[in-house]
Amino acid sequence: MTPSSPGVGPRHPRLLRPRKGVERTTSTELFFDLVYVFTITQLSHYLAGNLDWRGIGRTAVLLGLVWLVWIYTVWAGNWLHPDRPPVRATLLVVTLGSLLLAAALPTAFDGNGLLFALAYAVVQVGRTVFSLWAIRGEPWLGDSFRQCLVWISGTAALAIVGGLMDTPARELIWIAVIIVDAIGLATGFPVPGMGRSAPEHWRVEGGHLAERCQAFVLIALGESILITGGTLTQRLDRVTIAAFLLAFAGSVALWWVYFDQAQASMRALAAAGARAGRLSRLVFNYLHPVMVGGIVITAVGDERLLHAPGEPVDWASALVVLGGPALFLAGHAAYQMALVDTGVLARVTATLLLLALSPAAVALRAPVALAAGAALLITVGVIVADWLAGRRVSQSRGPRSPLR
Repeated sequence: MTPSSPGVGPRHPRLLRPRKGVERTTSTELFFDLVYVFTITQLSHYLAGNLDWRGIGRTAVLLGLVWLVWIYTVWAGNWLHPDRPPVRATLLVVTLGSLLLAAALPTAFDGNGLLFALAYAVVQVGRTVFSLWAIRGEPWLGDSFRQCLVWISGTAALAIVGGLMDTPARELIWIAVIIVDAIGLATGFPVPGMGRSAPEHWRVEGGHLAERCQAFVLIALGESILITGGTLTQRLDRVTIAAFLLAFAGSVALWWVYFDQAQASMRALAAAGARAGRLSRLVFNYLHPVMVGGIVITAVGDERLLHAPGEPVDWASALVVLGGPALFLAGHAAYQMALVDTGVLARVTATLLLLALSPAAVALRAPVALAAGAALLITVGVIVADWLAGRRVSQSRGPRSPLR
């Protein structure tokens, strides 16, 4: 079956996005996102309560699995119209499954591993099966979903096997789920006798994917606001207020770095043409969870800042206060490099500075507030570098002629 075959067309055209300009985020998608406000809170609390190398690794695994559920649902919403009743009903079921996933998250490596794995598997396979039914008759997407279903079913079964195992086997198997999925996506989900899915055939609306990931970044940043606001209500003294202002400024700085470049990134995706699928796979599936992870770690650092701003920095504090922004900026540097190739040097330099400051802060026993202040200044430096680069570009173009 090929796109040029006579009489071939989607059997459920009303379920598909019309592809008329940028496809906006719908209220159904936003309702689905509400579950992930709770999910990010669960992740940050889990990391705060398990702030050692094992806890960090487990948090990364949980974030990876949660991200796979969210991002594949977003991809489905890029092709299917979320306001059509069958699609809306499916999204609501996925929302319920995501809520169960989030509820089981804190004890996923203890007594609720199987519940976590079953919720993951049912959501991933169920959503893919429905999508395959909804896009029937659409040749390129049909082939892609059939190949994807084989891989998704395999990783879902592997996740359940992990849920049945004890640790550390569970960790290793769930890491394998993430790795296998990444390999499958990178290679086009190859299946013997079925070929592989080419990103050029995905008919991606990059603006919609960018808008959806921007919403998730806001959700992650909201966790820092919840932590700082909640702590401030408990202790309204001068030290806590000063720490609150510092933490809030850090959240604003991360928000500024990301969203000041958001429109340029959306334009780059819109102009990517046949490359949009390949670019979207890179920046949304692979790079955005790195940035989200950095924000979650930073939120834990904000909590530590507000509770003990004068305590000397240990390795755990350095990891969350300096390492969180470093991870975010590293991910955003790669994001910028992939899409617009501007501001990369400033972000890489800031990342290296933050990483270099970590052992120095521990050795000097610097206060947590001082380390947080240094992280803020370095992040603001990236914002200033972007502003100066924007001014240079504007000046190089010169004044706009009224004849143009």
